[in-house]
Amino acid sequence: MLIVRHIAEVPESLKGAVIAIGNFDGVHRGHQALIETAAALAKARDVPLAVMVFEPPPQDFFNPGGEPYRLTPFRVKAKLIANLGADALFAFPFDADLAHLPAPDFVLKVLVEGLKAACVVVGEDFQFGAGKGGDATSLAYMGEMEGFVTAIVPPVMNGDEKISSTTIRQLVRQGRPETAADLLGRPYSIEGRVMRGDARGRTLGFPTANLSLTGYLRPAFGIYAVRATLFQDDKPVSCHTGVANLGIRPTFRIETPLLETFLFDFNRDIYDHHMAVALVSFLRPEEKFHNVSALVAQMTLDKDVAKAALERSPHRW
Repeated sequence: MLIVRHIAEVPESLKGAVIAIGNFDGVHRGHQALIETAAALAKARDVPLAVMVFEPPPQDFFNPGGEPYRLTPFRVKAKLIANLGADALFAFPFDADLAHLPAPDFVLKVLVEGLKAACVVVGEDFQFGAGKGGDATSLAYMGEMEGFVTAIVPPVMNGDEKISSTTIRQLVRQGRPETAADLLGRPYSIEGRVMRGDARGRTLGFPTANLSLTGYLRPAFGIYAVRATLFQDDKPVSCHTGVANLGIRPTFRIETPLLETFLFDFNRDIYDHHMAVALVSFLRPEEKFHNVSALVAQMTLDKDVAKAALERSPHRW
């Protein structure tokens, strides 16, 4: 999948594509349905499939320095979109010029003149243009006038509720990873390079692989049963089960929250390796212990409880 950062850099071979537009944070089941609809239309027309996002997203532009909210940082989002078969990801910058661009001008300058879109695929709640002046219905009307087709995809429901990134964020913050996984179509994961820490876990008999939470929404602090995947050159090379502490570990407090994962039956140096840790089940909140013996006893129990939770979980790699 080709990633294109500026509209002026879009190659001629990608013009005339079917383009799915959205934020796609989390690339959840609703997003997957939208991209799959676009893929079917692209196949029928024998044209490329492109996905358009804005990077940084509009929320970062309008609320700079706000609390982390992303379910999927750009690198992870791009990988998930590539796995859905996109030929290109248009990751255009959202800046002041774009923020003040009226909806009709966005259609004309970006979709028609810039990309020569054959078909645009959006969700029912899609809004665009300065002040959110355009919506899916007006996009379809303008597309008819300008010569491209608009496909409006209905939301994917979970019971009576629409699957949305907002709902999934709430579930992750509440420590409900199983329900979040049902809406995502996979367990919620955190990825990054394994960091060197203070080796506290190793001295307790529980060496951990530590990941930064930078760029991610803050899940509920606590102990999780997890599945971890190690990568080399962006390709998965091994999968492991484990138990993780996400937070500030109150007994030996740290100021910056971390995800610290103890992998079962594992004894390798993986510092600086890329790892993805899926939060499968929330076991308990973080707790401050009065002595090391009590902490180690609880960690041993957590290990056993995590193994049982992983056996019960329907979500695999």
